[in-house]
Amino acid sequence: MIALVAIFVIAFFFLRGEGEGAGPAGTEPPVAGATTTTTPPGTGSTTTGGSATTVPGGPTTTGSNLPALQGVSLETLTGDVRQPTAITTPPGDERLFIVERFGVILMMDANRELQETAFLDLTDRVLAGGIEQGLLGLAFHPDYANNGRFYVYYTDQGGRRQLSEFQVSVSDPNIASPDTERVLIELEQPPDATDIRHYAGNLAFGPDGYLYVSMGDGADSRDQGQDPNTMFGAVSRIDVDGGDPYGIPPENPFVDEGGAGEVWAYGLRNPWRFSIDPVDGLIYIADVGHADQEEINVLPIAEGGFNLGWSDVEGTRCFHVQDCDLANYTSPVITYSHEEGCSITGGYVYRGAAIPELTGTYFYSDWCSEWIRSFKYVGGQVTEERDWTEDLGTLGQVNTFGVDSAGELYLGTHEGLVARFVADR
Repeated sequence: MIALVAIFVIAFFFLRGEGEGAGPAGTEPPVAGATTTTTPPGTGSTTTGGSATTVPGGPTTTGSNLPALQGVSLETLTGDVRQPTAITTPPGDERLFIVERFGVILMMDANRELQETAFLDLTDRVLAGGIEQGLLGLAFHPDYANNGRFYVYYTDQGGRRQLSEFQVSVSDPNIASPDTERVLIELEQPPDATDIRHYAGNLAFGPDGYLYVSMGDGADSRDQGQDPNTMFGAVSRIDVDGGDPYGIPPENPFVDEGGAGEVWAYGLRNPWRFSIDPVDGLIYIADVGHADQEEINVLPIAEGGFNLGWSDVEGTRCFHVQDCDLANYTSPVITYSHEEGCSITGGYVYRGAAIPELTGTYFYSDWCSEWIRSFKYVGGQVTEERDWTEDLGTLGQVNTFGVDSAGELYLGTHEGLVARFVADR
């Protein structure tokens, strides 16, 4: 096992020329003793756009009699999850679901106790040989409470990207069967891929009721990033309730011409984690950089067709096109250089009730440097930037953030920690 970890670490630094979406194993984090909450989370919802869907992390009412906030800390829920890649929940559900890269979806109950029985085990069909391969994304249908449908993104045993629908058991709400799988999308790596990387793989439903899917460029940057006719290097949007196996939303920017009907935004390298803020109708896309810059893009989901630049542009500088005109691309709102980090992990906008002082604050991290930062996006401008590392401590390499149905914020590290942001009052 020690030899295997060493191989992963050596491979990471050798391959950094193309970058990583979630890096290899690092040192063990200083995990505090696990604690549990005695107050189950509540329910948040929002109604936006034409389909009036309920979305995790919707607006909540906040009490006016809370004691003064003294600080923010992380409450350890478990230190024993194998490389978590996603943390999420069905709308209005008090449970919490944690995705392990090796192919298992775990469940915590309303008291945040980790259950022994897995919600879904796909280890027989998930390939997790490369550090960016595995079970990478999970999203529950907005009407999950009635239809029991949810969606996962993984690399299969043949190394293909696979988006599939599953159904929860009709007799046990804590179990889903692998036999219910219905494949929606299956894609080989691009023909000129240079490695088994850049899968991205995040999933999220928007308040429009559509499923958003991120895919990296498949380590084929010159052919994929600037081609809107491919789902590689893009965030796509599909209608899982229409068509066979899915429908194309009529509002999509290339539904008539100019690109693939699924594509909503393109010009991305490896959008490992993105999130949708249902309150402001914005999508936050964190894109892992190549040579020098990491970036965050903030875009209105009511629009589309954005060209985010890769690989003509990296961050805010011309890259493969030396004399590019930056005005031809949508620029990121946040960048930082590889003097500060090397692989961004995107997070969420806080919309919970426990820490109303943080309402509207977007949190993110860097996998290599292990810091946690935040900002608010107000009126099209970045405000209130802050580094939380001194407050929260160094926890390890953050693979993912997540929110529950009440909008409370969580994170998961490569080393196996799952923790919740809590107020110190």
